Formats: sequence, structure tokens, C-alpha cells
Amino acid sequence: MGIAIGIIVIAIAVLLSASIKIVQQYELGVVFRLGRLVGIKQPGIRFIIPFIDRIRKVDTRVVTIDVPTQEVLTRDNVTTRVNAVVFLRVMEAERAVIEVFDYKLATYQMAQTTLRSVLGQHDLDQLLQERDRLNEMIRKIIDEVTDPWGVKVSAVEIKDVELPDSMQRSMAAQAEAERTKRAKIIHADGEYQAAAKLLDAAKLISQEPAALQLRYLQTLTDISEEKASTVIFPLPMDLIQAFTHKK
Repeated sequence: MGIAIGIIVIAIAVLLSASIKIVQQYELGVVFRLGRLVGIKQPGIRFIIPFIDRIRKVDTRVVTIDVPTQEVLTRDNVTTRVNAVVFLRVMEAERAVIEVFDYKLATYQMAQTTLRSVLGQHDLDQLLQERDRLNEMIRKIIDEVTDPWGVKVSAVEIKDVELPDSMQRSMAAQAEAERTKRAKIIHADGEYQAAAKLLDAAKLISQEPAALQLRYLQTLTDISEEKASTVIFPLPMDLIQAFTHKK
């Protein structure tokens, strides 16, 4: 009698264990009954029919997938190495289970091929300067594929772009030449502005002879401040006439 009771207790415990399922807050439970989809279980303690129902839990949090480094030949025939990261989330749990065997693996494979295909249609300069636009372009393509699976791709980010050593040296030389060009343009512009100011000053002084004499005296004052022991300078007659002129 005692053995029979023990067996019954064990059987009940097994049945309860098989029928009670806990679905976490970040999960949804997809329930199949004899192989057929019957519904979705929300988070919490849920009951199923033992040995008849089967529950498949699906994580609904944002998932990140690292796309390993891919060799990409750009449109201008430059070989680069690019990696990326994909952010996705399951929006419809039943479709993520039914429509695709492994949505993470499928998205991963799709991201690899799309990354090479899209970047191969653009020049290296576009890859370096228009990364946001390329990210959005890749995201849209992957999202169109994953939409029937109930999976939403929220973002794709190109992380690193590795260039060949020869290309890095060429770009460094180009950047140095660009900086040198800008420096020369700024210097030439400064010389032009200085020449224009000197021309204006010359025109003003030519209209007022006394201003020329005052400027000459100012120059003598500046020279006298130097540490030279002797300064020899010519004294123009116009300077004397300016002070000795009698009305």
C-alpha cells in the first residue's frame, strides 16, 4: 500500500512538473499541441497539458549580432576589411518560430552577404564619409528579409574599416598635401590683405604730406629703441621745409 502511494505521489509530481511552466518577463511562450500552434503564453506561471503540449520560449529583448570582418572590394577597386554589428528584436514570436529555423543564424548570414554587396557598390570615399547612409541602406535590406520572420532590425552599424598599408600612406600624404595647400592659401590671403592695407595707407599719406613726415619721425623713434650704438639716417629737405616754411 505504501509503495502504491509513493508511486502515485511521484507520478503527480512528474505531471505537475511537466504541466507548470514559468515564462520570464522578457520572454513569450509559443505553445504547440500535438505539433500544431495553439497560442502564445504571456510572462508568468503558465499551465500546459503534459506530454501533449510543447512550449517554445522566445526572447523578446534586443539582440546584437556581430558580423565578423569581411573583405570588400569597393567600386574603385580598393580592398578593405569591414565588420559590423546588427541590432534586432523579435516582434512576433510565433512567426520567429514557425517561419525560420534559427532567426539569429539566418540574420547573421544575411548581414554578411548584404554588407559585402552594398559596400561593393560604393567608392572608398563614400564608405569613409557616408557611413550613416550606408548603415541605413544595409538595415533596410536586412529588415525586408527578416520582416516575414516577425523580426525587426532596428539598426546596423559599421564598426571598423581597415585599409591596406599602401592606401593608408597614400591617404596620409594626401592629407598632408591638403594641409600644406590650406596653409599657403591662408598665407597668400594674408599677404593680399596686407598689401591692400598698405596701398590704402599710401593713398592717404599722399594726400597729406605732413602725415608722411610724422610717419618718418615715428620710424626714427622705433629705430632709436634698438640697441645699436649709432644710427645714421638721411634727413630729407622736405622734412625741414615742413617746419621752416613761412607763411
